[in-house]
Amino acid sequence: MSMRQKSIEKGAVNLLVNCAETRSNDRLLIIHEEPGLGYYDEDIVSAVAEAGCRIGAHVSVRQVPFNPQATEVPAEVRALMAGADRTVFLARIGDQLRFSDMASNGRALVSYALDVGMLGSPYGTADYRAFDLLKSALNRMMSAAKTIHVSCPAGTDFHGSGPGSQMPLQDVGIYRFPMPVFTPLPAAGFSGTVALPGFLVGTGSMYYEPYAREYDGALFAAFANGRMTGFSGDKKAIEVAEAHYQFVADKFGIDRDFVHSWHAGIHPACEFSGAASDNYERWSGAAFGNPRLLHFHTCGAYAPGEISWNVVDPTIIVDGVAVWKDGVLHPELVPGGADILARYPCAKAIFDAPSQNIGL
Repeated sequence: MSMRQKSIEKGAVNLLVNCAETRSNDRLLIIHEEPGLGYYDEDIVSAVAEAGCRIGAHVSVRQVPFNPQATEVPAEVRALMAGADRTVFLARIGDQLRFSDMASNGRALVSYALDVGMLGSPYGTADYRAFDLLKSALNRMMSAAKTIHVSCPAGTDFHGSGPGSQMPLQDVGIYRFPMPVFTPLPAAGFSGTVALPGFLVGTGSMYYEPYAREYDGALFAAFANGRMTGFSGDKKAIEVAEAHYQFVADKFGIDRDFVHSWHAGIHPACEFSGAASDNYERWSGAAFGNPRLLHFHTCGAYAPGEISWNVVDPTIIVDGVAVWKDGVLHPELVPGGADILARYPCAKAIFDAPSQNIGL
């Protein structure tokens, strides 16, 4: 077995054992999209299936059609999941319905490693449990925060507070591998301005054309207490943004000015090869786990909405502590973070040398 094959195997075992908690004799269901759609590659399906067999699981692999506007888990998929102990989605439907009740018999997860390159990279091979613990530590810190201030070099400037213990954070109904973000913070507690990076893009909920709209010049979105109050910047950019929001809101019959929530990447080994503009659909589903990116869920009074605002290289100051500084996450500043790094040297190594490649 080559070094590359060993890394891919390590990533697959990390997915199946450390995240899905698959054991010998478990019934493992792998759901994948039709090959050739350009999102997941075929090799990752076989890599995960082969690793499952080596673990001793009873593996079944099923292809499901890609539904650009899926609103519920298809009945045939629910039936398959009811007969499985573990379900792995190598299909976008697992991400599209991530805020839904997956109603699985056992643990279900969706992979944000989209190909064997990502699976065998430090993003896929660093112990899942380290980032799951970090997510929980960040959730506690963010939820209890009295003041959170976010800025970026391009002019983002918004602030607010965590929801506190009285309002539980809304998280997804499916496990995510690798663990890329902390739980979204409700935007109702925040107000300010977001500097947008030259495009608006979908959230991975519904897929529509055009899924992304590019523009030239500066564009800023203002919001207050969970409502968008308007765009500012270059005239042409504002026109593009207004038209795109109206198009998406009319298409789905949703509240165009609702700003639902936001969160930032926590996995510095998450990277995107090539340019985001080469494939915005793939970029929006793969790059967001890097701490250089923070994104909002907007356009629609539900998670995740249909249009994402992306902030590049955020600084996030939580109760006076710069936990993120210019896109660099400092986990040692999170209560319990230093202990996580000490327990998982693989995670510390990633934070010591974070990837800068986010496709922008």
